[in-house]
Amino acid sequence: MTLTTDRPQAPGRRGSAPRRPGAGRRRRRAWAGLLFTLPALVPYALFVLRPLLTSVQYSLYDWNGIGVARFVGLDNYRAVLTSSDELTPLLHAFELIGFFTVIPVALGLVTAALLHGLPDGPLARTARVVLFVPQVIPLVAAALAWSWVYSSDGAFNQLLRAVGLGGWSRAWLGDFTWAFPAVGVIGAWVLLGLCTLLLMTGINKIDPTLYDAARIDGTGPVQEFFAVTLPGLRREIGVCVTVTVIAALASFDIVYVTTQGGPGDQTMVPGLQIFQLAFTQRDVGLASANAIVLMVLVLLVVTPLQRISKGAE
Repeated sequence: MTLTTDRPQAPGRRGSAPRRPGAGRRRRRAWAGLLFTLPALVPYALFVLRPLLTSVQYSLYDWNGIGVARFVGLDNYRAVLTSSDELTPLLHAFELIGFFTVIPVALGLVTAALLHGLPDGPLARTARVVLFVPQVIPLVAAALAWSWVYSSDGAFNQLLRAVGLGGWSRAWLGDFTWAFPAVGVIGAWVLLGLCTLLLMTGINKIDPTLYDAARIDGTGPVQEFFAVTLPGLRREIGVCVTVTVIAALASFDIVYVTTQGGPGDQTMVPGLQIFQLAFTQRDVGLASANAIVLMVLVLLVVTPLQRISKGAE
């Protein structure tokens, strides 16, 4: 006879369900999670939230940074949104999107598709390195180099003279008509490599069988690009557009080094305007209002782009 210690369960009774953690255990887990995030939350609060709230406070005052501040309410914001001197830099920032976003993304798509068609060898690797070099060079150094290229005796004017177009030579960064496009070309050059590499990464993720099926159907390279490559890169294109739009709206380094907003205000952008208002004209309140308006504009532009990018996933 075999004895067993297992008791038969009552009819209709099943094994007891796992017990849920009590309220005390859940609270302890919440505190543990908070402790793990503190090393990131503390610097974020000190170096992001606190300056942001301070800027909001300063934007409500007329203050030179030293003397007594005078409360003016929303007058600084009214000046930012109605004065042509304050609106011009914002318009320039949106115009830069054409150079910082449209050109790098469009050329990046074409370049990525061409490089993807090359066999993986020294030529393809060298091309990728050359395209990514602008991302490694500091923006200040890149802007200085382009300033020399654009100077009266720079490489660009020498090239024009060499091909018989010396009448076109000029001090490009000092020309009222061409200074803004010249600055935009620098931004496009800097961001082209980043967009190309991001898009190449996306192309490598596309299922090769889709290309095989397209070739079996008799599609050419152009049709293949629009039917297979472009739809498969919606997520990467969204990332490129988001990054480059932020770079256009928050541009500062390139403009400060090359033109300092000139000639006149032809290349003035919000970042440089804020810098000059705060540290040259000593109008901290108006500078803070400009900064808050710029932040809101960036959020209004970037948030829909991120939603579109996530929807493409």
